[in-house]
Amino acid sequence: MNAALYVLTSITMLLCAILLLRGWSRVRRKMLLWSGLCFVLLSVASLLKFIDLSIYKPDLYTWRLAATALGLALLLYGLIWESQ
Repeated sequence: MNAALYVLTSITMLLCAILLLRGWSRVRRKMLLWSGLCFVLLSVASLLKFIDLSIYKPDLYTWRLAATALGLALLLYGLIWESQ
């Protein structure tokens, strides 16, 4: 049950990232780019969580945390950059 939830979360985040990046390619708004990149990294973190807790069970906690932090840092950078 948890494995299905991890996979669905990763697929949903990847779909959001694809839609945001596709929107960015059409209108070239920088906030769409930063949001899309954030969702790409959040989907990577979710996929790493699935691999970590369901399949292989290595200790990927640090990598998951790094992917999430990098994704949120990109979004924060985009928010600050767009406000200027």
